[in-house]
Amino acid sequence: MSDSCAHLSSISEVTPSARGCEECLKTGSRWVHLRICRTCGHVGCCDQSPGRHATKHFHSTRHPIIEGYDPPEGWGWCYVDEAYLDLGENTTPQVGPIPRYV
Repeated sequence: MSDSCAHLSSISEVTPSARGCEECLKTGSRWVHLRICRTCGHVGCCDQSPGRHATKHFHSTRHPIIEGYDPPEGWGWCYVDEAYLDLGENTTPQVGPIPRYV
């Protein structure tokens, strides 16, 4: 993991909140990629998606670290320190199939 992130201790094992972006599933919107909050398990869409729900979740909660989630990609991002993290094997397993939207 990165030495440039002061928030590594906030990484928790989490349960995904949904099988896709929570907000997009509620509104019928589409996403490009998914991110999961490593503090609470919120699943949101990436910044290339119209909703940018993972970043909106960070701004509303200040939970600092997300993980690339579709499929688990082994990397994280700290919003506060603007640092990529190598999560290695510390990834969050998917719960069931993820719908694909592009």
